[in-house]
Amino acid sequence: MTEPLRNDRFLRALRREPVDVTPVWIMRQAGRYLPEYRDTRQRAGDFLSLCKNPELACEVTLQPLDRFDLDAAILFSDILTIPDAMGLGLRFAQGEGPYFEHPVRTENEIGRLRAPDVESDLGYVMEAVRVIRKALGGRVPLIGFSGSPWTLATYMVEGGSSREFARIKAMMYDRPELVDRLVSVLAEAVTGYLAAQIRAGAQAAMIFDTWGGVLTPRAYRRFSLAPMARIVEALAADADTARAPVILFTKGGGGWLEDIAATGCAAVGLDWTVDLGAARRRIGDRVALQGNLDPAVLYASPERIREEVGALLAQYGHGPGHVFNLGHGIHQTIAPEHVKVLVDAVHELSRPYHQPGG
Repeated sequence: MTEPLRNDRFLRALRREPVDVTPVWIMRQAGRYLPEYRDTRQRAGDFLSLCKNPELACEVTLQPLDRFDLDAAILFSDILTIPDAMGLGLRFAQGEGPYFEHPVRTENEIGRLRAPDVESDLGYVMEAVRVIRKALGGRVPLIGFSGSPWTLATYMVEGGSSREFARIKAMMYDRPELVDRLVSVLAEAVTGYLAAQIRAGAQAAMIFDTWGGVLTPRAYRRFSLAPMARIVEALAADADTARAPVILFTKGGGGWLEDIAATGCAAVGLDWTVDLGAARRRIGDRVALQGNLDPAVLYASPERIREEVGALLAQYGHGPGHVFNLGHGIHQTIAPEHVKVLVDAVHELSRPYHQPGG
């Protein structure tokens, strides 16, 4: 697929090249806050059926682009597709989130795990990438993604969402070699999964380390950061996948920005607890930065949204290397009209920061 990109601001910003305005996209931009998404999901029958239908996944991927002047599309899928393909039996309970029918909690269960075959076990994802890329026709770049090995491991051991992470933390402290084995298999799986997405047409890749922030610094470096670094290194070493920049996002990872940047990733995603200007001073000469507006700002009035956007742009300051985003996924009860205010404000208010000599 070699169609020219009509809007390459996002990729240029990831390479820290000059842009006319700061690019913007939104985590979970295709989701429940959009009435058209809710309609498509109802037609699909349930969330997993929607994820596994390439044509419908394409439809919802494009929905926010038809409403807002976004600078990137992100594949519509779920972070738990890999453990589902490993045979853990992913299900979604109404109002309770994801859970696995067959969690892994013993040495034997972890020892039997193998990385899935991406084309046979996860082929529906690659087909969705191909369908979306064709439908985009060079409109904006397409982002592929995966959950991080540590984040996937938490769901696989806990059996679903957790607040205390009691089971996996007990395993981590009592039998750390088992967690090493688990995240190692998952690092292999995520590497193959992202490589396949890039070969299918994804032009950038993002790793969502949603639960890295629940770890101590020492545990984070061993069980979360090290596997992600192996993935980044493996993708960079392959000529077919090295062309796609990788974004690493650890929610709650503000204390480890230098370590994350040192992995070789193209960009570090920031949650809203990190000062953007301080982050740029710490690592912005090595990587691009993505983020990091508090999603709750979108509950405020349009005037306040514009003010908060302006304040964040001022924190980053002049020059390239910034991809505007929220500090985490958009809340499902946000008004779509407020998202338009955000996107338009980013483009309008960022222009002076990209003028020659700025």
